[in-house]
Amino acid sequence: MDVEEILEGIEAKKRTYLARAISLVEDGSPLGREVVARAFKSKKNAKVLGITGAPGVGKSTLVDGLIGKLRERGGSVGVIAVDPSSPFTGGAILGDRVRMRSRTLDEGVFFRSLATRGHLGGLSRHTAEVIVLMDAFGFDYIVVETVGVGQSEVDVMKYAHSVVVVLAPGLGDDIQAIKAGILEIGDVLCVNKADLPGAERTRKELEMMLGLKEFEGWKPPVVETIASSGEGLDRLLESVLQHQDYLVASGLLEKKVRESHHAVLVEYVKRETLDKIMEKAESDGTLDRILRDLVEGAGDPESGARALVEKYFGTTI
Repeated sequence: MDVEEILEGIEAKKRTYLARAISLVEDGSPLGREVVARAFKSKKNAKVLGITGAPGVGKSTLVDGLIGKLRERGGSVGVIAVDPSSPFTGGAILGDRVRMRSRTLDEGVFFRSLATRGHLGGLSRHTAEVIVLMDAFGFDYIVVETVGVGQSEVDVMKYAHSVVVVLAPGLGDDIQAIKAGILEIGDVLCVNKADLPGAERTRKELEMMLGLKEFEGWKPPVVETIASSGEGLDRLLESVLQHQDYLVASGLLEKKVRESHHAVLVEYVKRETLDKIMEKAESDGTLDRILRDLVEGAGDPESGARALVEKYFGTTI
């Protein structure tokens, strides 16, 4: 396949071409980079929803239920599920073979599992590019489910227009301890597994926390759900759609899009500088020499970093 063939296939909504393009991107192929660059100019402004939370809160079941609700409304959905990587193969440990099997025959849903491959922040380093490809394909909604995250892994806010932070009772979540972290990025807070003991307490603690803050405009609602039975999913989706309407009405959607472009630009700058510096330093032995000095106490990290920049850029920045 060449670039034109892949792009024509994506524009024609042929899923095999979308899948091929994503694989090229994950492999770091120059062809994949060219496809993304061209697809970026064909974006159709899909609504991007992020679902994040700690391991075990039921994110996948919740996403599966939300997909069903979006499909009932006639929307097509692209799903990006970020999974932890195998330390042996680098691939996703949990893949689409074991997730959301009820959606595999639905032509209005496309599911792709991405491996973190050591990337921090709760996402894969290729998440933004896959969003671009799915947007060019023409999905109405793109749902990004992060890997199970902790309090500081908040990258999903850089790419999603609306973020749902999912919690569950009885998992040892200390809301006071993490309120300055992941809870801060939530546009909607969801207490899943609301049929378990402690759900009411979790909801009240969240509402109390929100009551201590001043909001200009949107105040995140707290929604209780039981994703396994579908209870509360209608209200959750309504809250998400209300937030997206708010972004449009307030003019904040444009700001969100700009911030997303900024995040993508920063990621590409890192690839064009940091990644290439480290690759060259490793290949020509410079990295080994600097590391040996650090181990032997003959150097320090800051001096080593400056030496790398000066060597490959000719000057310090």
